[in-house]
Amino acid sequence: MNRRTFLKASPAVLALPKIHAGQFNITQEAQKESVSRSYWLEMMLRICTPVLNNLAERNLKRKMPVETPSNVYGDRREFAHLEAFGRTLAGIGPWMALTDLPVNEKTIQQDILLKTALGIENATDPKSKDFMNWSSGTQPLVDAAFLVHGILRSKGRIWDSLSIKAKNQLIDALMELKVKIKPWYNNWLLFGAMIDAFLFEIGEQGDLMRMDFAIKKHQEWYLGDGWYGDGQEFHLDYYNGYVIQSMLVQVLETAKKVNPAYENDYNQAVKIMTRHAFQQERFISPEGTYPPLGRSIIYRIGAFQTLADAVLRNYLPDDFLGQVKGALSAVLYRQFEAEGTFDAEGWLKIGFCGHQPDMGDEYICTGSLYLCSTGFLPLGLPEKHLFWKNPAQEWSSKKAWSGKEIPKDKALKL
Repeated sequence: MNRRTFLKASPAVLALPKIHAGQFNITQEAQKESVSRSYWLEMMLRICTPVLNNLAERNLKRKMPVETPSNVYGDRREFAHLEAFGRTLAGIGPWMALTDLPVNEKTIQQDILLKTALGIENATDPKSKDFMNWSSGTQPLVDAAFLVHGILRSKGRIWDSLSIKAKNQLIDALMELKVKIKPWYNNWLLFGAMIDAFLFEIGEQGDLMRMDFAIKKHQEWYLGDGWYGDGQEFHLDYYNGYVIQSMLVQVLETAKKVNPAYENDYNQAVKIMTRHAFQQERFISPEGTYPPLGRSIIYRIGAFQTLADAVLRNYLPDDFLGQVKGALSAVLYRQFEAEGTFDAEGWLKIGFCGHQPDMGDEYICTGSLYLCSTGFLPLGLPEKHLFWKNPAQEWSSKKAWSGKEIPKDKALKL
C-alpha cells in the first residue's frame, strides 16, 4: 500500500496576507547592530519573501526578473524559478522548524509556512501558471535537491503542512527527475543522493546504492584537513561550503537510519565538517570580508553554509559561538547592506558585494542567487540558545590582527 495515503493534509487557507520585510520596525540603530537575531531575521525575510509571496499567488514567473551575466549559457528562464524556490527553502527550513517563538515571529512563520505549502503545490501542478521545470536539462536536479534539503531541515513542518495533492505531485516530480537526469561526476552526485535521502525520510522507496555511490566517491575525493575535492581534481573555491559538507552529512544522517553500518561514515563526515567550519571562521577578515575565490562567488554568504550549519547542528564549542556570530554578522552586513544588492521590487541582483553582473558565471541568473539563504541557518536556533543569548565576540582574524593571541591552528588527522 502506498504510504502517502496516510499522510495528513493541512486545511486550506484563503486570503493570506502579504509578508513584508520591515514588520519588526527595526530602528536605524538596530540595523547597524547586525549581530542581533532580529536583524538577521529581518534580512532573511527581505530576501525570501518576494519569492514566496509571488509563488503562493502563481505570479512568480510573471513577476520575478531573470538577470544574467553577459556571457550567459542558454536560456536561464527555463531554470530560474526552481532555483529561486529550492534555494530559498534550503536556507529557511530550519527556522520553519522552530516552535518556541515570540508571538510576532510565530505569526510571520505561520504565514510563510502556508505560503511555502502553496508554493510547492503551485510549482508541481502542471495546470499552474507557475509549474516549474523538474526534468528538462540537468539543472533541475540541483535545485530539487536544495528544495528537499530545506524540507528535511524543517523537521517535518513543511512536509506536514502540504496537502495530499501537493505531496503526490512533488513525489511524482522527483521520481521523473530521478529517471531523466544523470548527475555529473562531481558534487552533483550528492544532489541525486539527496533526492533519495528525502524519499526514504518521507516513507517512500529511496535508492540506498545511489546514496552509497555518492558517499564513497566523496570519501575517495577527500583531500585531508577538512577539504573534499569537487570530483577528482581540487578546485580552490567555496563548493565545500555551497554544497559538499552539508549535503554529505545530511545524506549520511539518513543513510545510517536506513542501515546502521553508515554510523562510522557519518561520524567521520561530522569531524571533517567541523574542521572545515573552524577554517571558515578564520577566513573572515577583521573587516568582515573574505577572498573572492573560485566560481559562483555571487552566492554571497552561502559560501559559509558549512559554518552556519555547524552552528545549527551544535557541532561547535559553546565558548566559540560568540566569535562565529560576530564573524558571520560582519559578512552579512557587508554584503546585504551594499548598494545595489536588491532591485526596487526587493529581488536580489547579481553580485558579490553590490551589483556586479559580470561576476556571475555563465550558468548564473537571478534564481541562483538565493543560495545565500543558507548563510541564515542559525535562525533555526531559538533566541534562548547561546548563539543568540550570549554577546558577539571578536573573531579569530580580528583578534590576531589587533595583536591578541588566538589558539594555534592544527590540521585534522582522522
